[in-house]
Amino acid sequence: MARVFLISPASCNGGRAEILMSPRAQFDLALRLRKEGASLGEAFTFLSGLYFRGKLAYAQAFAAPPAGVPGILVITSGGGLVPPEQTITLKTLRRFAGVPIDAGETRYLKPLLRDALVVAEAAGPDCEFVLLGSIASEKYREPLGAVFGTRLRFPPAFLGRGDMSRGGLLLRCVDTGQELEYAVVNGSQRHGPRPPRLGPRFPRPERPS
Repeated sequence: MARVFLISPASCNGGRAEILMSPRAQFDLALRLRKEGASLGEAFTFLSGLYFRGKLAYAQAFAAPPAGVPGILVITSGGGLVPPEQTITLKTLRRFAGVPIDAGETRYLKPLLRDALVVAEAAGPDCEFVLLGSIASEKYREPLGAVFGTRLRFPPAFLGRGDMSRGGLLLRCVDTGQELEYAVVNGSQRHGPRPPRLGPRFPRPERPS
């Protein structure tokens, strides 16, 4: 089956956003955002760290989109669905920071629904859309479910895990080439018991005797 991944966004507020958007920041990513711009995926990976990096790496490994449709689309606050390779600037991030990600916020909801309808039509009825993000909140579940219906899926392995654990799980799947199972979002259980902690991603080398 054709498969497109929908990735939940990084927060454009908070400590890491302040560092990235500070006019005093002199590291490479901050400088590029102030000048020529940088990719959305790169900026969001800095803002979110392990969780977004895991989602992006997993989607890059397992996306199987129909011809002419992006395999990965990132949910944004006010910008709709955006490919992770799209160039953004500091101005774009500041605009995102000013729009709450809330199902009742028109500035977030209207472009999200607009882009979801376009990609749903372009992908056709035989493509599924996997949400790599929380289904516990209606902010993603409700608008995307209204457009994609039973084609909107999620990994049940996310249930009960925090963001860091989800990011670590996804990176381990990339390491092994093992894709997770997916379930239909509509009608699914939204919470679950906390699973066992993940073991080390890479085995520690044995010390010489």
